[in-house]
Amino acid sequence: MIFHRKTYQKLLNWKKKSKRKTVLLISGARRVGKSFLCEQFGKNEYKSMILIDFGNTPKEVKDIFENDSADLDMFFTKLSAFFNTRLYKRESLIIFDEVQLFPYARQLLKYLVADGRYDYIETGSLLSLKQNVKDILIPSEEEEIQMFPMDFEEFLWALGDDTTMPLLKSCFEQKKPLGQALHRKVMNYFRQYMLVGGMPQAVLEYAEYKDFAMADTIKKQILTLYRNDIAKYSGGYKNKVTAIFDALPGQLSKKEKKYKLASIDKNARLRSYEDAFMWLTDGMIANPCFNSTDPNVGLALSSDYSTQKLYMADTGLLVTHTFWDNDYSDNELYRAILLDKLNINEGMLFENIAAQMLRSNGHRLFFYSRPDNNNRKNSIEIDFLITKEKKICPVEVKSGSYQSHSSLDKFRNKFSSSKLGDAYIIYPKDLMIKDDIIHLPVYMTMFL
Repeated sequence: MIFHRKTYQKLLNWKKKSKRKTVLLISGARRVGKSFLCEQFGKNEYKSMILIDFGNTPKEVKDIFENDSADLDMFFTKLSAFFNTRLYKRESLIIFDEVQLFPYARQLLKYLVADGRYDYIETGSLLSLKQNVKDILIPSEEEEIQMFPMDFEEFLWALGDDTTMPLLKSCFEQKKPLGQALHRKVMNYFRQYMLVGGMPQAVLEYAEYKDFAMADTIKKQILTLYRNDIAKYSGGYKNKVTAIFDALPGQLSKKEKKYKLASIDKNARLRSYEDAFMWLTDGMIANPCFNSTDPNVGLALSSDYSTQKLYMADTGLLVTHTFWDNDYSDNELYRAILLDKLNINEGMLFENIAAQMLRSNGHRLFFYSRPDNNNRKNSIEIDFLITKEKKICPVEVKSGSYQSHSSLDKFRNKFSSSKLGDAYIIYPKDLMIKDDIIHLPVYMTMFL
């Protein structure tokens, strides 16, 4: 099965406009599909291609970089010979896969781009951590794009459905409901997506066999890989990274989802855990969401970076992470989620997947929290704040039936109407507009 990924079009756009003057850097979590996408792009769009995987590179290849890069004619001759691939001027692509594992190659790209013979793509994760940029000059010629797990539309493509999403987009733009029959059908697909997630290997397994347990086995392998990466690459703070990672499901299952370090260690202080949070963020394993204390002056400008929520970058991985010890042989747990009969806080899954879709749409994640310990009725909690046409749009996520939206009302009363855009409630029902609030079915979050 061949996956269609939207990032492929970004690669085509880069090839068309770059004309060998920039190198494309694709950052993303491990197993998100970077290498596969680049390899397919190289095979389809170039006369020849060399992929150098620095996670599994023989010493002979590294020797070519370290000893022969001063003479580029010899450098390319040796690379061509080692990989048994002929290189053609202006018609070949060289891919530096997992380039963070060999920073010297990343620095060398400045000179390779200036040489102008071939096109270059880098892939990697943890690209900004100190140990991965130490003693190198990062080339200004890098043009970066981020690659996220497969979104809902890509998931539907994998299942052979390329007709549903255009209809959903049309309904979103016209603010019209789908109707109950079609909405139920799409929600069924979306719950499958929420459970399987967007990691390509898991989606491939599910698309072929329609078996949640088989997809879950793949996701456990990916989570194990992440744990091994933490142990191998997180340096002196691996225990802190592991503690944060292990505590994620428990943090998200609480009504108050702000990350509380005291649940890990009652003496923990943010300053000593900053690098650990950064590791998970830079590896694109988790999506941080920060408290914007005064949205009037801008979300980032008023952010309290000591108060954050932390979501899993892929909701399918969150499901597997949460229920790691359960036996999936009869899929009872998955049926419970699909049929909306799960006896846990399903809100964590809905909020996590909303965060995932907003993040993949290019939004940095912010929320608004104004507690009032003296009178809880005055407290305001808004799950997400996004900007649209320079206006602030509050977004609340509801996993089921709800009676009120008092926080949204108080937020809209507190801030000037000239600063505010549309207000949204993300929930599992069909689209409607009520009380001047746009109620969006959760699968339409991807259009925000």
